[in-house]
Amino acid sequence: MNGKHIRRLGFEKKALPLALAAAQTREAAGVAVPEILDELQAVQADPAAYLAGGVYAELAAHLHDLGLGKRAAEQVQASARLHAAPLPYRVWGEDLIEPGAREQMDVAMRLPIARAGALMPDAHVGYGLPIGGVLAAENAVIPYGVGVDIGCSMMLSVFPQPATSLSTDEARALLMKHTRFGAGVAFEKRERLDHEVLHDPAWKDQALLRHLHPKAAEQIGTSGSGNHFAEFGTLTLRAPELGLEAGEYLALLSHSGSRGFGAQVAGHFTALAQKRWPGLDRAAQKLAWLPLDSEDGQAYWQAMNLAGRYALANHEQIHARLGRALGVRAAAQVSNSHNLAWKQRVNGAELIVHRKGATPAAAGQLGLIPGSMADPGFVVRGTGNSAALDSASHGAGRQLGRKAAANTLARRDVQAYLEGRGVTLIGGGIDEAPQAYKRIEDVIARQADLVDVLAEFRPRVVRMDTGSEDI
Repeated sequence: MNGKHIRRLGFEKKALPLALAAAQTREAAGVAVPEILDELQAVQADPAAYLAGGVYAELAAHLHDLGLGKRAAEQVQASARLHAAPLPYRVWGEDLIEPGAREQMDVAMRLPIARAGALMPDAHVGYGLPIGGVLAAENAVIPYGVGVDIGCSMMLSVFPQPATSLSTDEARALLMKHTRFGAGVAFEKRERLDHEVLHDPAWKDQALLRHLHPKAAEQIGTSGSGNHFAEFGTLTLRAPELGLEAGEYLALLSHSGSRGFGAQVAGHFTALAQKRWPGLDRAAQKLAWLPLDSEDGQAYWQAMNLAGRYALANHEQIHARLGRALGVRAAAQVSNSHNLAWKQRVNGAELIVHRKGATPAAAGQLGLIPGSMADPGFVVRGTGNSAALDSASHGAGRQLGRKAAANTLARRDVQAYLEGRGVTLIGGGIDEAPQAYKRIEDVIARQADLVDVLAEFRPRVVRMDTGSEDI
């Protein structure tokens, strides 16, 4: 009896020595080779029948475990298999949305965990879920359904004084002194403010969060690059709202997120999710999910919510610094996150609603939808449209990618656009030019059933990080 006899039976590599040892034991006991081969085939066919003991028990145990492993792998494959067609979903402002964003949303709506979705009028291509995509999933959270800048959010402070009370030079000086922008930037240690979010017990619950805490503490109160901004401008209330009389007010609007902390969390948990579903369709790789009731899912949920609180803490410090420098307290404030996942009742079931670049817009809920560095933004009140999963756009949305904007837009045209609207820009790159964005008025018009506009904000002095090519 030799290995050739065993290999002809089709045993896998690790089973070969076990099968050969058992066969040689039977041969030594006087059993003929044809009979041994029949016995080996019987063990292959039903390994469970030989687990109790005997010469074939070890081989049977290996084959039994191998079979369980294959069946488990097949079950994982089946549970990650995309549906043949996307679930139906509503689209707002379809004429404003590029085909690539629709294609990404279609893939998301084919996920086995998807239950409902919607696409906002500012939608454009992102990683995984498109920017402007809203997706409700059952017992699952998708790191890239939230996005890299977890908790990216808006905040508005309205001051009880006329917009003309602050000159352009004064606004510029305040923004230069009391805000920080860019990758890795931080206030000097003596300038940093403390915040309760830095003492949240969640930082101690995970090795990843413990590792990220020092950098988060160092960068508190600052903003990143790209489309993050802080700007002074004029808020116009045409009717009494926000506890204020109709009129024009000085206001501060900021767009900021969770800095490198959120990006590190997103990368770490996306890798875990992709490892969990190795057979996931290539088109959906960036949509790999974590079951919410799994250890990894709970860990991401904790880290995501901490990042959301940290992002809002950055806004709070930006507004506190500038308000203190102005010597006045805000008469009204509005804020909202637009890169987060929430537990929400949808059609009677609790689902996880991912908003990646979408503003929560439940009935009566206040929110902020900005335009560009030179175009208006709006204070809105949600209508609670269930087809939109209580959501609205988070801004104007890009119509040119960063590279396309840098390659096609002329600096003189962008400067003329800013000058024509009386906007002074500090920093900012050609990739963030107003012409790279859809017209905010068009986007707002396409979602009249999602939000009611309460006030308009016009930027006057804007600070951003320095772009790849300055304006």
